[in-house]
Amino acid sequence: MEYSKRDDLVLPEYGRNIQQMVAHACAIEDKEERTRCAKTIINIMGNLFPYLRDVNDFKHKLWDHLAVMSDFKLDIDYPYEVFKKENLYTKPDRIPYKNSRIRYMHYGRTLEQMIDKASSYPEGEEKDQLILLIANHMKKCFLTWNKETVDDTKIFKDLNELSKGKLNLNQDIMKLMESRDILNRNKKNNTNKKIGGKDNRPNPTQRTDRQQK
Repeated sequence: MEYSKRDDLVLPEYGRNIQQMVAHACAIEDKEERTRCAKTIINIMGNLFPYLRDVNDFKHKLWDHLAVMSDFKLDIDYPYEVFKKENLYTKPDRIPYKNSRIRYMHYGRTLEQMIDKASSYPEGEEKDQLILLIANHMKKCFLTWNKETVDDTKIFKDLNELSKGKLNLNQDIMKLMESRDILNRNKKNNTNKKIGGKDNRPNPTQRTDRQQK
């Protein structure tokens, strides 16, 4: 019953003890002593998440959190510019995103952008190599959704369409990867991921042959 009457924690991930330390720091009259107390609290807060110490601005975030837990009433000289109370609940700016329709969902928008870039390349061997890489990637994307096979004519046709007729390729000159090679490579990669994700360490509860003897 006593626990249910306690105040809600501002940031529950730090626990009630940290919240009480912050309240104690706010009650200290001497500013210099109050600042020393705040620094000690920051060190304790950091020790709760040691794996985040290498994250950029980790210390800055701790000071932000300290200000929030004190309801912005902790009067000290902060080493960083901390959050303002009026900005605590403001929404972040909307991330711009293109709303234009993707012609073929299985290829994706990024590949369409690559085709636009390749279309503006000057003629030459570098452009031919880039187009070949794009065409092979298109074939891989297609086979991700259609596990059977795909005719190279389909890939070259889609490439021509997505480039608005700027990339007209000679199928007799440019040879793409075989469908079976792509499918076998995908199958091999999936198998390796499964093997790599399996815990092959010995089970400590199992006895070795030597122990059984």
